[in-house]
Amino acid sequence: MEEATKIDKFTATPFRQDIELHHVDHEAGFSTLRIRIREQKRFTIFDIDEHTAEHWGRAMLEWAETRKNEGALK
Repeated sequence: MEEATKIDKFTATPFRQDIELHHVDHEAGFSTLRIRIREQKRFTIFDIDEHTAEHWGRAMLEWAETRKNEGALK
């Protein structure tokens, strides 16, 4: 049995995907971050470890910073 704790829920723009993040404790003794993306009736679910979450998070932050900087140059 696993136990999930909700971390956040938000809507991504511009295509209005609903995104939920959960901390999941698995019975086997490890934890994952569950990313659940809903696009209309379709669901995509990822369960990732902390190393993958860190890598993904850094890549997303770097991309966002680049976009902000490009906007400031215009």
